Amino acid sequence: MTAPPAAAAARPEQLLDQICQFLDRGLPPAFERALRTVPRHLFLPDRIWRRDGEGGYHLCDRAADPEGWLEAAYCDTPLVTQFTDGLPTSSASMPSMMLRTLLLAGLDNPAAPRRVLELGTGTGFNAALLCALLGDRAVTTIELDAELATQGERNLRTAGHAPVVVRGDAAACLPDEAPYELMVATFSVDRLPPAWREQTAPGGRIITPWTSAWCRYGTLELTTDQNGGAQGRFHAFAAFMPMHHPATTSPATDPTAADGPAHQDTTALSPWAVAGGDLDAEFSIGLAVPGASFAWDSSGEHAPVRLEVADDAGPAWATVDYDGRHSDRFTVTQAGPRRLWDEITAAYTHWETLGSPRIEQHGLTVDAGGRHTTWVEAAGRQQTVREDHANW
Repeated sequence: MTAPPAAAAARPEQLLDQICQFLDRGLPPAFERALRTVPRHLFLPDRIWRRDGEGGYHLCDRAADPEGWLEAAYCDTPLVTQFTDGLPTSSASMPSMMLRTLLLAGLDNPAAPRRVLELGTGTGFNAALLCALLGDRAVTTIELDAELATQGERNLRTAGHAPVVVRGDAAACLPDEAPYELMVATFSVDRLPPAWREQTAPGGRIITPWTSAWCRYGTLELTTDQNGGAQGRFHAFAAFMPMHHPATTSPATDPTAADGPAHQDTTALSPWAVAGGDLDAEFSIGLAVPGASFAWDSSGEHAPVRLEVADDAGPAWATVDYDGRHSDRFTVTQAGPRRLWDEITAAYTHWETLGSPRIEQHGLTVDAGGRHTTWVEAAGRQQTVREDHANW
């Protein structure tokens, strides 16, 4: 079922206006044409969810409220399209973020790539934009979820596009069809799968949202080289759902089940400095302290306000308590094989020493062996943040 033409006809223009206002710039003519000719409502299910502003989601049901559903479809906001076990597992991304990613990929110039692999078909809307910009024959898209792949392909054909749609693992890509001149991911990663480098032609580009356990924000733009490596920079926009992997079974771990006694001390570093919304600081900490995540507890059960820190990969944890009175000293408790708060303090202090560099001053180099080196340009030179081998 599609929306009545009369009801939907003016909506793309409204969406275009919202996007230009959000980006604070006009779009190239080719992008405007793509947005006008790819109706977003054709790529959405009858039940979608948008954020309610209070930490939850509001259901937009097409059958119960067709006008409200259509309004949500053409609003520049992300929409959840699938829940699994009560958690959002698929979404229609914020259109302005999708357009910004495609602009970053350089699809508005005469040297636009002729072979593109989209990683994560989802609803198919982003693939349709790629088709409108480059032609259907230039686009291949891969999706791990069989149901999403089928629905995405159906949506694309309804909208008049027929790229190659493959059901498969985006981490492995499509070696028989490689190399590609451009790979664009519609989900976030914290490491670069080797296949992405190996199947991108030298001088080709990889654009992917980025995430860390500490900061789920940012976009990475890489260019591959002749030696099988890649290098590029981070950009300060986008927060996407993380990459899904084929189902595996692994033993459950309790992040608070640390061996040995807990150690208590005090710190002058405010928990709000590292987890209070300064995305430049949080992004840098996420690069420097892998696996560390945080959550705020304002229940008052342990302290008026508590920052809880956990190691996503093992039994280490830390808490930082604010007693409601003193804003210059905080009680820190740490346990496990890592002193997480000490690592976070060192990372934040180093970031401040460098002059509080922005996200855009950070970059990533991956060599042919898969070693990831994150770096920052500050104080007139490039300095290493962290080196590690990424295993998939």
